[in-house]
Amino acid sequence: MTRILGIESSCDETAAAIVDSGRRIIAQRIASQDEAHRPYGGVVPEIAARAHAEKLAPLIEATLQDAGMTLDDLDGIAATAGPGLIGGVMVGLVTAKALAMASGKPLIAVNHLEGHALSPRLADPELDFPYALLLISGGHCQLLRVEGAGRYRRFATTIDDALGEAFDKTAKILGLGYPGGPKVEQLAREGDAKAVPLPRPLVGSGEPHFSFAGLKSAVLRARESGKYADADIAASFQRAARDCVTDRTRIALEAMGEVTALVVAGGVAANGVLRAALEELAANFGLRFVAPPLPLCTDNAAMIAWAGIERFEPGKSDPLDYAARPRWPLDPDAAPVRGAGVKA
Repeated sequence: MTRILGIESSCDETAAAIVDSGRRIIAQRIASQDEAHRPYGGVVPEIAARAHAEKLAPLIEATLQDAGMTLDDLDGIAATAGPGLIGGVMVGLVTAKALAMASGKPLIAVNHLEGHALSPRLADPELDFPYALLLISGGHCQLLRVEGAGRYRRFATTIDDALGEAFDKTAKILGLGYPGGPKVEQLAREGDAKAVPLPRPLVGSGEPHFSFAGLKSAVLRARESGKYADADIAASFQRAARDCVTDRTRIALEAMGEVTALVVAGGVAANGVLRAALEELAANFGLRFVAPPLPLCTDNAAMIAWAGIERFEPGKSDPLDYAARPRWPLDPDAAPVRGAGVKA
């Protein structure tokens, strides 16, 4: 039974976990930084990196104690090596390198996006390759065909902002605080989703890519107009986001060919309205709908450990001089898209 220690520090969650190849999360600890970033309405990279440096070592020690293990009981050390806020990524990767060197265990450098992409397989042993993946988070929004660990074909990405960023910006406009996604979803339950006329960027265009910058701007104009209740704005925004996501996903599914399931992962995958719409879409295509449990949707170390197992068991590991990467596309051969396209 392979046992891997995973370390996650790409944004504002400091996390460590031990996972085995039987899909068991033996132990996991997560230290949130929400309180530190709340006054700023978003993540401040310098604050995040400093918090990772302060919290990570005792967090790993506590995780090992929870598992009743030492480094000698592990088969490898996996850590997020990118993409993400480079200061935080470096803290986690350097820590992993030190542990690997001290214990003589192999290092597995994990793409944070691959952690999300493979996390549904940690919870669902019946999920086989290839599957369609909608990866939606604060920094990323893309549709991929997942053909195996390290093998991805990108069909769509955002040409400007990610969906999670749009949720957080909407929360900030409405004065809801940080983190914004859950707060917008909660307020939307009290509102009328048809009350505010908001755009659905690119819907009906036939183009597979996402765009949310215009939707964010429309939310700001609606709020500044004073015509609408905040709950109605939240509900209408969420409806518009749902319509955009389902339209893009439908186009991608039509182009992907045969897949075993429609999978949604990433922090925004916790949104109940989006999940329900995507489950209906999957049924229309005759596909299983798979979403990881809510604790595996947001950033966590269990998904990094599991991605490490998926890479380690076929014999992959990485040198101790592996460099942290602020950007790291899952499909480096994907064609560039118009607009920024930098979050691919």
